[in-house]
Amino acid sequence: MRTRTVLTLVGSVAALTLPFTVPASAADTPVLTTGSLGGTPVAVGDVLTAPLATGTSATLYSSATGTSGVKCTSSTFTATVTDNPTAPGTATESVSGQTFDSSSCTSNVLGVLGVSSITVDNLPYTTAAASDGTLTVTPASGSTIQTTVKLTTLLGSITCVYQAPSLSGTASNTDTSINFTNQAFTKTSGSSLCFSAGYFTAKYAPVTDGGLPVYTN
Repeated sequence: MRTRTVLTLVGSVAALTLPFTVPASAADTPVLTTGSLGGTPVAVGDVLTAPLATGTSATLYSSATGTSGVKCTSSTFTATVTDNPTAPGTATESVSGQTFDSSSCTSNVLGVLGVSSITVDNLPYTTAAASDGTLTVTPASGSTIQTTVKLTTLLGSITCVYQAPSLSGTASNTDTSINFTNQAFTKTSGSSLCFSAGYFTAKYAPVTDGGLPVYTN
């Protein structure tokens, strides 16, 4: 009778314990995976790329609520994964490139005839991608996030430089996108035809690793 009681107790403890056991594969899921949520881990050193989401534009407007400024329909970014810890956590990436096709860019600023180029300076930047979908982009220590816009005007070519201490965005698993909305830049140099402030908005999708969509866990 005593032996049976002990065995019953052990069995009961095991039954209570089993539902809380997490499979090793689930416990080891990193923040970034490809193919699906909980899919194949993105390896450190992998290069992530993304174009603008179909049908959208990247804009740098003079105010958060206005539509005056510069608009581009073609832009891409490139980032290398530098850390991809177990979820929940924060993965990090080194942004080595963000390009804008000037032939796709237009401006409706009075006196501006066209956009010669848009260049993202001071690369690489560091992107922190958290499990909750938040993104933070920061420059190297002692540097700043900077964009140089060259415009063709009635008075000739002008150069406008805009800077920001950091950028905040969000990642969505619905379409494996990253989104930036009204990220504020301050004009640090340029003529009076350069708008005095810039607000950057863009949606990049899909974010891919070797052609496979990237998910945030």
